[in-house]
Amino acid sequence: MKALIQRVKNASVAIEGKLYSSIDTGMLVLLGVEKSDTVENAEKLAQKLLNLRIFEDENEKMNFSIQDVSGEILVVSQFTLCADCRKGTRPSFDSAAAPEFANKLYEDFVKNLKASGLKIETGKFRAMMDVSLVNDGPVTFLVEK
Repeated sequence: MKALIQRVKNASVAIEGKLYSSIDTGMLVLLGVEKSDTVENAEKLAQKLLNLRIFEDENEKMNFSIQDVSGEILVVSQFTLCADCRKGTRPSFDSAAAPEFANKLYEDFVKNLKASGLKIETGKFRAMMDVSLVNDGPVTFLVEK
């Protein structure tokens, strides 16, 4: 399971030209699920993100988690994160989980985040989405479990 995390001032998802979801200050999380992932991976990754200290304190040090700043999270499924681009010029998606399995783990991941009580928004699994964001920093991390 891979999560590309971007600290944002705001982010949103539009589907077919209509706003589907949006957040203010927080994290945009692009989530890729691989064949080898488990429910435990979803739980551990959610806890990691909830406690990852990527928000600045009064001394401009990354000391605060999303929970510390009462931030919001937008989670978007992103199977292309599972691509292997090491050979040739066409990405291989052999390690990406099948859609039904990936959706289950995506939903488990979101459920674990929602247990925090923070505002959690999502994209729509397998939909063509227009994702917009204002990156804060920019601050971007790739986290794998």
